[in-house]
Formats: sequence, C-alpha cells, structure tokens
Amino acid sequence: MLLRHHESMQELEFRHLGTIQKARAELIRTQHQTELTNQLEYNKRRERELRRKHVMEVRQQPKSLKSKELQIKKQFQETCKTQTRQYKALRNHLLETTPKSEHKAVLKRLKEEQTRKLAILAEQYDHSINEMLSSQALRLDEAQEGECQVLRMQLQQELELLNAYQSKIKMQTDAQHDKERRDLEQRVSLRRALLEQKVRRHKRGLKLCTVELFLIVLFHSANSVCCRLRRRC
Repeated sequence: MLLRHHESMQELEFRHLGTIQKARAELIRTQHQTELTNQLEYNKRRERELRRKHVMEVRQQPKSLKSKELQIKKQFQETCKTQTRQYKALRNHLLETTPKSEHKAVLKRLKEEQTRKLAILAEQYDHSINEMLSSQALRLDEAQEGECQVLRMQLQQELELLNAYQSKIKMQTDAQHDKERRDLEQRVSLRRALLEQKVRRHKRGLKLCTVELFLIVLFHSANSVCCRLRRRC
C-alpha cells in the first residue's frame, strides 16, 4: 500500500516537474523569438535610414557640384582676363617697336595666338569640369558604399552577439532542467529506500508479533492439556 502510494506520488512529481520545465522552455523560446524579431526589425530600420540619407546626399549633390563648377568658371574667367591684358600689352609693345608696314601681319599673328591660347583654356576648363563631376560622383559612391559596409558589419556583429547570448541562456536552462530532474530522481530514490526499509522493519515486527502470539497460544494450549490430565488423575 505504501509503495503504491509512493509510485503514485513519484508519477505526479515527475509530471509536475515536466510541466514546469516545458512552460519555462516555451517562455524562453518565445522571449528569444521576440528578441530576434526586434533585432531584425531594428536592422531593417537602420538600413532604411541609411538609404534615405544616401538619397538625400545624391539629391543635394547637384547643388554642391554647381557651386564647385562656378568656382572653376570664375577661375577660368579670371585667367582669360589676365591673358587679354597680357595680349593688349604685348600688342601695344609690338606696334610701337615694329614698322607700320608690318602691323597688319603682327596683329594677325597675335590674334591667332590669342585664339589658340583661349581655345586651350576652354579645353582645360571643360576637362576640369568633367574631372570634378566624375571625381565627386566617385567619392560619393565610395563614401556611401563604405558606410553601407560599416553598418552591415555592425548589425551582423550585434546579431551574432544576440545569438551567442540566447545560446548561452538555452544551455543554462537545459543544464538547470537536467539538475532538477537528477535532484528529483535522487529524492524519490532516497524516499523509496527509506520506505522499503520501513516496510522491512514493519514486516519483521509483524513476524515477531506472530511468533510471540503463536508461543502464547502454544503455552495456553499446553497448560490446558496439563489441567485436564490432572483432573483425570
């Protein structure tokens, strides 16, 4: 009877422990899934914000390029003015030092030289503008790509840290569950051993009582026989 009660209690205890551990594991699983979902949503939000930032930079780039182009144009115009002044000074000097009969040829030669130099300046101006546009666009692309790589590495590191933390929590929980089950098994085993010891003592006590009762009955029976024998005598 005691052993059957022990077995029933043992089954209830293991069932109760299993229910608690299952609920705890499900709670941790739900919490980890929520943390992972939040991290992934955070990653997407950071990536969207960076994309918006890059779009704004691209939209604002023409203003910056226009400002740089105006600076180059201003330098070109100043160079042209300087060259024109130099051309006029040289023309006046040559006209003063050259015979009047050669003035026409000198002016023609100077005009051709001025036109050639201005054409070279204009070509240099176009080249500077194109180089500036290509360089700025390339630098912007490289800067934005660098920011994307840095963000991806940062978000990947955060995700790996979260996964490592969750794995550690799961391992600790599994170890706790194993220890709880071992502790319960030890308690149940000890309780059963004590119960079996108690049953054995109880059986020995019953056996002694039976022997004593048998001896008492045997003693009374012997006395009864002796009394009858005396009366006959």
